[in-house]
Amino acid sequence: MNRIVLLITSLWASVAFSQSTSIMASSQQKNYQPPAFTDPNRLAKIEATYSAIDKIYQEYAAKNHYPGLAYGLVVDGKLVHSGGLGFTDVARKTPATPKSVFRIASMTKSITAMAILKLRDEGKLQLDDPASKYIPEAANLTYLTADAPAITVRNLMAHSAGFPEDNPWGDRQLADSDAELLAFLKKDISFSNVPGVAYEYSNMGFAMLGRIITKASGKQYQQYITDAILKPLGMTHTEWEYTKVPADQLAHGYRWLDNQWVEEPLLHDGSYGAMGGLITSIEDFSRYVAFHQSAWPARNEAETGPIKRSSVREMHMPRTFRDLSPTFRFPSGRVSPMVTHYAYGLTWSRDADGREYVAHSGGLPGFGSQWRILPDYGIGIIAYGNLTYANLGTVNWAVLDTLISMAKLQPRQLPVSPILKQRKAELVRLLPNWTNAEKSPIFAENFFPDHSLENRRKAAQALFEKIGKVVRVGEVVPENQLRGRFLIEGEQGNVDVFFTLTPENPALIQQLDLNERVKK
Repeated sequence: MNRIVLLITSLWASVAFSQSTSIMASSQQKNYQPPAFTDPNRLAKIEATYSAIDKIYQEYAAKNHYPGLAYGLVVDGKLVHSGGLGFTDVARKTPATPKSVFRIASMTKSITAMAILKLRDEGKLQLDDPASKYIPEAANLTYLTADAPAITVRNLMAHSAGFPEDNPWGDRQLADSDAELLAFLKKDISFSNVPGVAYEYSNMGFAMLGRIITKASGKQYQQYITDAILKPLGMTHTEWEYTKVPADQLAHGYRWLDNQWVEEPLLHDGSYGAMGGLITSIEDFSRYVAFHQSAWPARNEAETGPIKRSSVREMHMPRTFRDLSPTFRFPSGRVSPMVTHYAYGLTWSRDADGREYVAHSGGLPGFGSQWRILPDYGIGIIAYGNLTYANLGTVNWAVLDTLISMAKLQPRQLPVSPILKQRKAELVRLLPNWTNAEKSPIFAENFFPDHSLENRRKAAQALFEKIGKVVRVGEVVPENQLRGRFLIEGEQGNVDVFFTLTPENPALIQQLDLNERVKK
């Protein structure tokens, strides 16, 4: 009997806890407000830059002998401006347009990475699985050292598998068959590092990811990616094999040699296509870029894409350190330190102004391409050229830098959470004398043991005496839902108030810093 009562009590407690947790979660989600753009004229200002953008591409294409170039600007999930210059087929003088289909080379890598994450989300693989689980031919690789760990799926996605950098050798493997890839791996390979310790760009690694997609999905990787990602996004003019593209839409590739364009042979699709085989237009790829933009900011809306928004954001996170450039120079001449990591099939960079960029370039004989987005700004640029290893990254930097400068763009602004607003008001009522503060329920258990009430009172009174009569209390500038700062303005000076809250629910004040700020 006692066992039955205990079981019933335990079940009721479990149900009550579940309901309580659900109520707390729903309350947090109900109160959450995502960051938003605050400039009502933002889109009009962006539109005013179109002619400047066109001029940048025109001058760059002419200077660098591009046979043809196509480009597009994606804002808030829409292709708002696009253009084409020159020819996709020089002999026939076929104009390059946003509908022209170019081979985008390594821009394919992020789509391969997205397919891996979709399979992970479906429970068909894990990122920390050894690659040999899906590619038995890789089970007996001879690593650089005896203590080297086995290569994982994650290593392949983040260019940390220990393989040597393989541009441009890897480009020439594009049409290899599955059998050739597997035979190559079975014969053993040369390593430049042990897995997991360093960045080194590997086309072969992404070819292996293609094989893993095939094994985990039960479909050839090209078919799985087409069915699971391309078609759901409406990318109906994107192909893997160039012979399937209508002749009047297909861009031919060229090399600038002895002051003339020499046509490069087009490469067929094969086992290495997962690293760089896709052929697509600006209009089609803009749908993919728009989907990446739609992952930001995190919010409560229903999912509408081929994979979860959180998985897309996961793709954008820095994984493997690539480089730090202390004197990175934008095409405009502006110098800013820039740090870059490889993410999942993408690069992540941050400049000295705190702007974060997600991007990837592509290059093959006859082609060059690049796309770059600023998730917090809602803008992205795509460009293709049909010139061998065309460097579109440089011109895209120039376009985005010009766009931000001319339109005076600002990132989304985070609204103040209700709890931050509440705690700020409660703090303002206590400062500077801290009257009855010891009885206040707003402070965490560490707050007064860290700094006594008496010391806090003395420091606050001294600061407020220096700034004189308080004339204004500014709004909270949030860093996130539980941390922010505001300014208390006095006749003789200002006090900067920084505070951060605990993970408790409701959140309590665990840290408070008061610092004098010189009045401007």
